[in-house]
Amino acid sequence: MKIGIVAKPHSKDFAATLNQVVQWLQSRDCETVVEESIVQAPLLDNVLTAPREKMPELVDVIVVFGGDGTMLSVARSIQGRNTQILGVNVGSLGFLTETTLDELYPVLERLLAGKHTTNRRSMLKIEVHHSNGTVETYHALNDIVINKGALARVISMDAFVNEDFIANFLADGMIISTPTGSTAYSLSAGGPILYPTLDSVVMTPICSHTLTNRPLVIPAENSIRVVVKSGEDVMLTVDGQVGVALSEGEEIRCTRSEYQIDLIQHGDKSFFDVLREKFKWGER
Repeated sequence: MKIGIVAKPHSKDFAATLNQVVQWLQSRDCETVVEESIVQAPLLDNVLTAPREKMPELVDVIVVFGGDGTMLSVARSIQGRNTQILGVNVGSLGFLTETTLDELYPVLERLLAGKHTTNRRSMLKIEVHHSNGTVETYHALNDIVINKGALARVISMDAFVNEDFIANFLADGMIISTPTGSTAYSLSAGGPILYPTLDSVVMTPICSHTLTNRPLVIPAENSIRVVVKSGEDVMLTVDGQVGVALSEGEEIRCTRSEYQIDLIQHGDKSFFDVLREKFKWGER
């Protein structure tokens, strides 16, 4: 099996962990490719390095050491390939990176024995239609966010589902989220938690100035269109990592992406186990 290793840039004291993991994989006849930006010390023999964006075409599985941000970056690089992702949490919350360092080797053992399970997650396809006629296309695992600058006024947005007019939203912004992203920014803004394999999308207004504007869950097969009617310093962010400036009259079209990703599951944890662990349900 070909295994790629990706980590959060500038991870402290990661060299020792990296060498240990590489040695463990090599002892089991795995080809190993390490993200070139994280090599901090001389590695063992027969270890290739590659940029993160090239990793999915070189390996069968990418082991991601970091938090959810690192996972999101890797997920967007998969682009329809069959490469699976195993997230190992070395950050703080790490909702997507559910496996801990202490649990890593038993999970890898199951992976190499072919006894692991995967969880397929849907993504969003986003088209940004600018007033000059250009169109930019992005894909997101978690969400897209339309929001205003720190000193800007509220945004006026017209929202449509399959060209049916929903309403005009006067708010600080709008989050359009996958079920995977429902436990991220959308949840903080008052949105619901969606089971991660549901075939749906949630639209969550941010600090709406109309109290009747509430989060809306729709089938993922539908298309969403949001038109910026007014607002200053309006930005679209993709998975919190890619930013696009928006002007009045420009629109965002959001549909189900043709891409999906397969996350390798911790064999002993259910989605609700992770919710209890991360959110401390029942403890406060």
